Amino acid sequence: MQREFSAGGVVVRRMPDGSWIAVIEPRRDSKPEEAPSTSARRKSGRKPVFALPKGLVDPGEKPDATAVREVREETGVTASLITKLTDVRYTYVRSWGDRERVFKIVSFYLLRYESGRIDDVSENMRLEVSRALWLPLEEALTKLAYSGERQVVRKAQEYLQLHPEL
Repeated sequence: MQREFSAGGVVVRRMPDGSWIAVIEPRRDSKPEEAPSTSARRKSGRKPVFALPKGLVDPGEKPDATAVREVREETGVTASLITKLTDVRYTYVRSWGDRERVFKIVSFYLLRYESGRIDDVSENMRLEVSRALWLPLEEALTKLAYSGERQVVRKAQEYLQLHPEL
């Protein structure tokens, strides 16, 4: 069984109306120029899939640096490290190439928004990310598609409640 190591982030931005987190809608089609618009998705009945930004740890890179890099690449915002939240472990079968079974560990970090405009990403990144957006922290538990990521957001909420100065 192959092993993969990734890292991602829960980027928190405090605003007058509450806390928001940066999420992505991963691309589910192969050609960015043919990606359905939000209104086309609504008409087709296809529910958007929201996820936390994350990606593979490059050789020689530390997971916390990967989380900061992936957040910048996938969302367009720059964030700084607050703390590690948890590791999520799961297995999947590659849907491409060798169809091999993979054991994956994703380290998630809590990050503080510093600068940048959400969804200001490169054209190359549009191959992976349909869009990035701010989501109210309270809504994340019902809007994120993956249970492991919902658990990560619960941990972020708990940490923020214990550290209101953040």
